[in-house]
Amino acid sequence: MKVSMVVNGVPREVEAPPNTLLVDMLRQTLGLTGVHVGCDTSQCGACTVRMNGAAVKSCTVLAGQAEGAEVTTIEGLGQPGALHPLQAAFQETHGLQCGFCTPGMIMSALDLIESGERLDEAKVRAGLDGNFCRCTGYHNIVRAVLLAAGANA
Repeated sequence: MKVSMVVNGVPREVEAPPNTLLVDMLRQTLGLTGVHVGCDTSQCGACTVRMNGAAVKSCTVLAGQAEGAEVTTIEGLGQPGALHPLQAAFQETHGLQCGFCTPGMIMSALDLIESGERLDEAKVRAGLDGNFCRCTGYHNIVRAVLLAAGANA
């Protein structure tokens, strides 16, 4: 089947079997390896991307379900030398260590920030529930999100 979508602002048309997961299409067909497969069970959030402006775990979405969608991966945020504010905040607060969870964390955090809700530590922690980090203990990740949101970090 053919799937047409806009990925990181670029119209794409991809041929894929009907059972192809979006995460696999993004990684294997389009070469967007910032989208990580961490658990294969939709638990870790490493595969989180934005689809039509909302964070989704791309391991739970069939590629065909993204027909006509706008998909943004971590590669679609910022550029070398001009990081997205969330990327810069993660860098500034040391909100990453191995970096495996970072793309999914950033894509989920973007949802929190764009919700317009006043964020505090508890809301950020609740909003990132479903994104696992095995390195940082979340403290610096929360600080990064609050910094990017303009809250007191």
